[in-house]
Amino acid sequence: MYIYVCVLSDMSLFLPKLSCKKEVDEVIKSVAEKVLVLRFGRDEDSVCMELDEILSKTFHDLSKMAGIYLVDVNKVPVYTQYFDISYIPSTVFFFNGQHMKVDYGSPDHTKFVGSFKTKQDFIDLIEVIYRGAMRGKLIVRSPIDPRNVPKYDLLYQGI
Repeated sequence: MYIYVCVLSDMSLFLPKLSCKKEVDEVIKSVAEKVLVLRFGRDEDSVCMELDEILSKTFHDLSKMAGIYLVDVNKVPVYTQYFDISYIPSTVFFFNGQHMKVDYGSPDHTKFVGSFKTKQDFIDLIEVIYRGAMRGKLIVRSPIDPRNVPKYDLLYQGI
């Protein structure tokens, strides 16, 4: 008599990581007909850990609509500079290689700064970005309650 033991692991807890510019470039080019979610941050940062938990819990549910990747700000400095990642975590969205912007009611429409308050806030945002992108829009209005959008001051650095 044989006893089979099956150990299940939740693969969605292990979000794919991009560790160099080439990998980020490839994902931006290759993810088609889905929202590409790039979380810029550091794995050991407590706010990044909060956000990563939300991202991993929604990974499977949003798999037909979004691809979610983690990017370490120290390993991809060219994109960290390009998207002006001054605060971490910052989340950037793409659709078919096009940078998607979102009006959160804040001065910066290029990225979401901080963690989402709830899993549902993130799901709602992805659905709005996806529907807008499918209609050809490059900027959409955030469905997130403004009280749930982290407040921060923009830092402008002169050359």
